[in-house]
Amino acid sequence: MAIVTTPQKSVVVNPLKQSPPLGAALAFLGLKGMIPLMHGSQGCTAFAKVVLVRHFREAIPLSTTAMTEVSTILGGEENVEQAILTLVQKSKPEIIGLCTTGLTETRGDDMEGFLKEIRQRHPELDELPIVLVSSPDFKGSLQDGFAAAVESIVRELPQKSDRRDPCPTQITILAGSAFTPGDVQEIKEIVTAFGLKPIVVPDLSASLDGHLEDSYSAITARGTTLTQLRQIGSSLFTLALGESMRGAAQILEKQFGIPYEVFGELTGLEAVDKFLQALVDISGTSVPEKYRYQRRQLQDAMLDTHFYFGCKRVSLALEPDLLWSTVSFLLSMGSQIHAAVTTTRSPLLEQLPVKSVTIGDLEDFEQLAVESDLLIGNSHTAAIAKRLKIPLYRQGIPIFDRVGNGQFNKVGYRGTMQLLFDIGNLFLEQEESVASLQFKIQNSEFKSIK
Repeated sequence: MAIVTTPQKSVVVNPLKQSPPLGAALAFLGLKGMIPLMHGSQGCTAFAKVVLVRHFREAIPLSTTAMTEVSTILGGEENVEQAILTLVQKSKPEIIGLCTTGLTETRGDDMEGFLKEIRQRHPELDELPIVLVSSPDFKGSLQDGFAAAVESIVRELPQKSDRRDPCPTQITILAGSAFTPGDVQEIKEIVTAFGLKPIVVPDLSASLDGHLEDSYSAITARGTTLTQLRQIGSSLFTLALGESMRGAAQILEKQFGIPYEVFGELTGLEAVDKFLQALVDISGTSVPEKYRYQRRQLQDAMLDTHFYFGCKRVSLALEPDLLWSTVSFLLSMGSQIHAAVTTTRSPLLEQLPVKSVTIGDLEDFEQLAVESDLLIGNSHTAAIAKRLKIPLYRQGIPIFDRVGNGQFNKVGYRGTMQLLFDIGNLFLEQEESVASLQFKIQNSEFKSIK
């Protein structure tokens, strides 16, 4: 059991967490024909857009209600209405994801009332799904906003079905913010290999994986379709990937009676074994031979790399779901958790098998990470790694000083092997550097004696 601490500082220094509206927008980008609409100032949307563009290196469709000082005082209903009508006229979205921000949440805009009155004045909007999510900047982090958006999606869009006759091969996969587009793609391939038909919510592997479309589109060209979202009520089972997806899975269970299981991590031998066993139980089939072979490859990779992981002190600064997954993986390889810093509260934090977890910022992380052998965090920790002269392995959002973030995979047997090799090589380079330094010192001492 970990002790969760929150430093009592008057200000945040060198922030670690990203805003909930950013997380909500990221979740919406996994739906086809979608354009996220942020109800707030232009700066709120510009900030989120810059972060996502730098991380994925893709064109990111985002829109704003462009609240000004006057509209903030008088009320934002007119801005919301004008923004929706403009999007419908120019972009023709299939779905609109409406996210609140700290500005409008502080003012207390009645968003549900706004949407109801706007629909009454414009009957042409009756067939257009508008998913509203409350995502104030001052409460929670990227993971919270992402989870809130997924909960709004599964609460509003799926349709009732006859649960006496669910689709025998269809399952719903709720993928949390800890999973990259490459992760989601690997998960889809694994599930499909068992003869199952997955509906992933949200499906970032189709929209932010990095590919060229035939023509430009102002809305997302791929992702979970509206038709798929309507069919979720017919799913046989729900796989919630990440503790933050538990709430959305419970909504589906309450509305449609769909059983669910939560998987906190899909990285590591034991974690992947449990996931594949669940797929065996759901599908009634055996594990495909290619995954049996990949498992043997992973076992060999663990034997090859465990010398470098053993007793190494690792410090992490990640969102709770990703922190849980990464800590579990490192401990399974014999590493020690020197420090753990996260962004927001989660039921997982107390269950972490470490001494303490700090809900803080990167200043706290820098103070706690001294004497570590490895740092794990986003690109904002690079400066800390340079000052402390400790190797850095980049995880989370944003990563703007590396390419290929959309394709990165850390789940399944293959993803775990890649993670083993990437981190193992960092440890190996570190040992070689130390050995080289020791050789130079010894050689210098020998020369001075002569």
